[in-house]
Amino acid sequence: MRLNTLRSPLRTNDSTSQLAALFADRLVGQPAAIDAIVPCLQMHKAGLSPEGRPVGVFMLLGPTGTGKTRTVEALAEVLHGNPKKMVKVDCGEFQMEHEVAKLIGAPPGYLGHRETQPLLNQQKLNAACSEKCDLSIVLFDEIEKAAPSMTRILLGILDKATLRLGDNTTVNFENTIIFMTSNLGARSMQKEMKPDFGFEQFIPRDNSDFQNKLQKIGMSEVRRKFSPEFVNRIDHVITYQPLSSDSMSSILDQHLIQLQDHIDRRLAARSFRIDVPMKTRRALLKIGTSEEYGARELKRTLQRLVIQPLAILLSNGKIQPGARVRADINDTRTKVIIRVQGDELLDLAS
Repeated sequence: MRLNTLRSPLRTNDSTSQLAALFADRLVGQPAAIDAIVPCLQMHKAGLSPEGRPVGVFMLLGPTGTGKTRTVEALAEVLHGNPKKMVKVDCGEFQMEHEVAKLIGAPPGYLGHRETQPLLNQQKLNAACSEKCDLSIVLFDEIEKAAPSMTRILLGILDKATLRLGDNTTVNFENTIIFMTSNLGARSMQKEMKPDFGFEQFIPRDNSDFQNKLQKIGMSEVRRKFSPEFVNRIDHVITYQPLSSDSMSSILDQHLIQLQDHIDRRLAARSFRIDVPMKTRRALLKIGTSEEYGARELKRTLQRLVIQPLAILLSNGKIQPGARVRADINDTRTKVIIRVQGDELLDLAS
């Protein structure tokens, strides 16, 4: 079975409808995020973005494995052709108040002033642009883990699109789109998704009511954690929904496309084709998906059951350049059986 490839990244003359289609190709199962982000990009392309503030400010909430960080990576891939083309701040590294100073650098008069290079500066923002798009993506990952002084620094960025560094220079954030991801309310959402006791666990779920409940849980936790003036500077708070079985299937297809691309790119002339039949895909989905862990477990399952056996075959010289490799699941659906071209069956434990 030959996998279809994802559509190419955005070009400068592409329409916004094409942009939305490219974005939807890469972000599966979260239409609310696409509906909120694309209009901001349309305003930027039309030259109608508000002056004196970022193009858009988004907070992404929801259970783990639902695609919050993937949203930002997908947008970077669409706009710049590279999912890593962004400025990323891992807020888990700034849990102590004194660590936040690394973002803006030490002011004059402090020991180590000249040796402390700010992590957020104009050069980094400019480097996050590309010839395809002049918009920089800034991600504050797991914002709830940062020290309170982080949000105080962000107030000026979110409201006036400016940040004053320790050396008194100014960083302009007008040409940026800012994302903050958070796991606030994730445990409460998990209990709502999968009740531990009572008759609720047997009652069929009303999707529209369920989505509203998750949204209320998320917003309640955001208001409890952050000050009103901080929340008021966020354009959209998007609560991500648990991924459906169809979405998981589409995500698996994407992972397999990426696996083939990775093989072609890394092995070059030694590359081979991999076929994963539908029976194997269904087994991978059954093993690697759950409401609790979302799509992350699926990626680990694919690595454990498919990629690691392939690596063993490659390291032992069992796969020749240009070969066709088929990944079948065994009768008990616990391990992958690899067949290389028409040769004898090569059985590898997962």
